[in-house]
Amino acid sequence: MLSVSEALDRAQMLCAAATKAGADAADALYYCNAATSVSMRLGALEDVERSEGQDISLRVFVGQRSASVSTADMDAAELAKLVERCVAMAREAPEDPYAGLAPADRLFTGPVPDFDLDDGSEADPQALREAALAVEEAARAVAGVTNSEGGSASHSRTRFALATSHGFAGGYGSSGHSLSASVIAGEGAAMQRDYGWHSAHHLSDLESAAEIGARAGTRAVARLNPGKAPVGKVPVVLDPRIGSSIVGHLLGAIAGPAIARGTSFLLGKEERALFDSAIVVRDEPHRPRGLRSRAFDGEGLPTAARDIVADGRITGWLLDTASAKQLGLEPTGHASRGGGASGITASNLHLAAGSITPDALIADIDRGVYITELIGQGVNPVTGDYSRGASGFLIEGGRIAGPIAEFTIAGNLIDMFAALVPADDLVFRHGTNVPTLRIDGMTVASS
Repeated sequence: MLSVSEALDRAQMLCAAATKAGADAADALYYCNAATSVSMRLGALEDVERSEGQDISLRVFVGQRSASVSTADMDAAELAKLVERCVAMAREAPEDPYAGLAPADRLFTGPVPDFDLDDGSEADPQALREAALAVEEAARAVAGVTNSEGGSASHSRTRFALATSHGFAGGYGSSGHSLSASVIAGEGAAMQRDYGWHSAHHLSDLESAAEIGARAGTRAVARLNPGKAPVGKVPVVLDPRIGSSIVGHLLGAIAGPAIARGTSFLLGKEERALFDSAIVVRDEPHRPRGLRSRAFDGEGLPTAARDIVADGRITGWLLDTASAKQLGLEPTGHASRGGGASGITASNLHLAAGSITPDALIADIDRGVYITELIGQGVNPVTGDYSRGASGFLIEGGRIAGPIAEFTIAGNLIDMFAALVPADDLVFRHGTNVPTLRIDGMTVASS
C-alpha cells in the first residue's frame, strides 16, 4: 500500500499531465484500501477474505466543459492514455455554466491535522478468527438462540489523496476494525433474526465480542412470537439504531443539488421553525477518531463544525461548488468525490440528547409502538411523504411490551420533524448518532 505522500504524488502527476494535454483545470483523487475479514459459523471457519484495491479518478475542465474518468490500472502508459481520453471527452461535452474547481482563495491550506484515525495496526488473521469465534459464541450462548448466520471480524487500512491543478494537495490514512454477529431464535416459521455490530478506527475503541454477541442474541430472542401492531394515529418511538435515518432524510433535503433542481420538500422553508426550539443537529468533521472525520472536503475546501439545525431551524443548505454557483451562494465544504462529479456529504453527525430518559419518554404512552427495524425506502424527497415497513415492540401502559411485526408507519417528514422529541441516551457509536426519538401522531397500519 502506498503512503499518503506517495498517493499525493500520483494524484498531482495526473493533474499535471491533464493540463499539459490541454485541460484548463483538473483534479485527481486517489484511493486505496486493503482489508482482511474472517467469518465463523457454528464454531467453524466459514470464510477468510483478503482484498486490496486502488482507484484513481481524474476530472478535467476545458472551458465550461468537463469530463471524468477513473481506473484501477496504474501503469504509466495506461494513465497517459486515460488523460488523453478524458481531455478529448471534455472537449465534446456540453457546456455547463456551473462547472469548475472550487474557488482557489478558499482552498484548505497548511498541514492536514491528525485526527488520530490510524492506530498503526496490521491485519492479524489469527486474532480476527478468535474475535469472530468469540462474538458468535457470545450470541449463541443466549437462551433461545437456535442457529447462527455467523460471526465476522475485519481489519482495513485506507489511503486517500486529492490534488487539483490550482494548488491544492492533501491526503490522509485511516485504519478500521469491525465485529459483528447475526443469529436466529426459534424454529421453523416462527424463526426470528437479529444482529449486533460495531466498528471503530482504533481496536481499543471497539466494543468487546461479549457485548456485541450478547446484544445480537438478546435482540433475536426478544422478537419471537410477534403480535399485531395497533392501528391508527399513535406515538412512535425509534430505537437509536434506526433513528439516524431521520437525520439522513434531513440531509438529503438540504443538499445543494436538490435545492438547485427544486426537488426538495424543504425548498422555501428555510426560515420556518421545523423542529422544537431545543432540537440541535450538529456536524463535527474534526472529532478525534470520528468515523467520518476529515479536514477538507472532496473539492479541497476546509471543513468546520456547524449546527445544521439550531433553535429548531435549518441554518442553510449544504453546498458543493457547482450548486453554490447555481444558487448564488458560497460552497460550505460538504462536497464528496467519487469516480465522477461531486456530491454532498456530511461528516460526524449527531442529534443532540434531550433531557429525559427513554423510560420517561414513553411513560405517558397508553398505546404505541417502539421500532427497532425499518424496511423499504418509501420516502418521497419532493413532498416529504413517508411510508415504511417496520417491526419492533408494542408500547402499552407506558412500558415496552411484546414484539410486533409486519406493520407500516406513515406520515410526512415536515410533521415528523415538528413532533420529534429526543431522550437523553445519545451515544457516539457510528457516523450518524441519535438518541431514542419519539414522534407522536404517525399513522400505523397492520396487515
